This record gives sequence, C-alpha cells and structure tokens, in this order.
Amino acid sequence: MSSTGHFAGHGGVELLAETHGDPLNRHVVLVHGGGQTRHSWGGTAAALAERGWFAVAYDQRGHGDSARPADADYSNAAFALDCVEVCRDLEERVGRPPVVVGASLGGLAGLLAEGEFSKGCTSALVLVDITPRMERQGVDRIVGFMLQRVKEGFGSLDEAADAIAAYQPQRQRPTDLSGLAKNLRLDEDGRWRWHWDPDLFLGPRPVGSGVRALQYEDAARALSVPTMLVRGRRSDLVSEETARHFLELQPAARFADVSGAGHMVAGDRNDAFTDAVADFLDSLD
Repeated sequence: MSSTGHFAGHGGVELLAETHGDPLNRHVVLVHGGGQTRHSWGGTAAALAERGWFAVAYDQRGHGDSARPADADYSNAAFALDCVEVCRDLEERVGRPPVVVGASLGGLAGLLAEGEFSKGCTSALVLVDITPRMERQGVDRIVGFMLQRVKEGFGSLDEAADAIAAYQPQRQRPTDLSGLAKNLRLDEDGRWRWHWDPDLFLGPRPVGSGVRALQYEDAARALSVPTMLVRGRRSDLVSEETARHFLELQPAARFADVSGAGHMVAGDRNDAFTDAVADFLDSLD
C-alpha cells in the first residue's frame, strides 16, 4: 500500500511525496528527473518496499503536486537543497540518513546534496543515467522535446502519446494512457500540458543555473558514502566515456549498464533497473 505525505523543502517550498512500505524499515528516497513526477518510480518503489525498504518518492519543486516557488528558483542548487531537507527530515524520524536514488536532474540533486552541501545527509547514493559530464547532444534532445509543446500543450492524451512515441521509438506506445495522465494536467482551456512549471526552463533561475560545471566533479570526488552509477546502455546523455570519467572520480563506485535502456532507464527496463538497485541496496550495511 502507498500513502501520501508532505515535506518542507528549501525556503519552505512544499513537496508532496508518496510512500511505500513500513516507515520503521530502512529509508530510500527516490528523486525523479526533470519533467517527470513521483509516479515515474511506481514500480520500483513498490518492489523496494516488498524487499524491506520504506520508499519515499517526492515530486520535485515545480513538478506534479509539489508547490511552484514564488521566486521561480529552479536552479540546480535549489533542487539539491530540497533533497537535503527531505533527507534531514527522514533522518530525524529514524535516526539514520536515507539512501538517495536520483535520476537525471534528481541524480544531480543527490550528488550535490551529499557531495557539496551536506556531507552525511545520505547513507548511500545511486545515480541513474547522470554524471558530472553529460553529452551535449543528449541534453539538447531532451530539452528540445520538453519545450516543444510547453505552451500550446496537447489536444488529447492520444496526441501526447504520439509525441512521446516519436521521441522514444524504442518503446512500445501504450494503449492504456492512465499512467501518462499522471504526468500531464488538464487546464481550463481543455488542453493537456506537462505537469511542471514552464519557468523550469523559461524563468529567471532555470534548471542548470546556480552551480558551476566543475562543482559536479568536485562533489563526485568528495563522495564518501557507497555509490552506484546505473547507465542505460542506449543512453545519448551518458556515454561509455562519460561513465568511465565518473568511475575515475569515484573508483569505489559500483556500475550497472542496463541493456535495452536509454536515458529513462527505470521506464525502459524497470525490472532490470529495479533488480540492479535492489541488489546494491541489499549489500549495504
């Protein structure tokens, strides 16, 4: 069973979370990527709960049902400080810091939270298809897709599904669109739009701002908790070269290369992804 709760993020921004499992168990925080919501972790969160973890998946600021900050601060530092606040809250409840599993933007948040802003706020870190260095072509493709229909939206869920299918041809287009509906909102004009604040990219402090490029590498070097990198073998954002670069920064890190998966590893190969993460978590003391 799952339930919902709330956290106070950086600056008091309200973050809505969905939890799975027994809150007395070890805690793992699941932080989604840019443009996604907590629902992207549904299968993984439930599976980890079955394996004895208390899984907490929250909507990042400006995404899903979490608040949109009044100052439109979507800098990477703000996302990382939100992660710090969530981890501190959970640590106060059970007396030990949680593990953080972060995908893409969520991975950068976890990396900066532990390696830059609050050392020891996590007990372990899993980065999902994200490293300090990113392939420019992959970044541009992702951002281009997200901004393609940001204002006009879609006339129907089928239209949105067609756009996603064109963007991710390796995935079979779903016939049941109820899951897709969780990542969009139906506005008063009858149009479906992505369930995130357009100021994420178009505002005064957009995603990608607030952190110098070399800070990610410094944060990676500073990690002293058990760390794992999960890469989608077909990813156009994390290449073999950028993965090797991260493993040079963190030689003790575990590495999993999920075949048949692109950047959206958990969505492309959820069973293989979840097994890799669960095995890593079960190895922790």
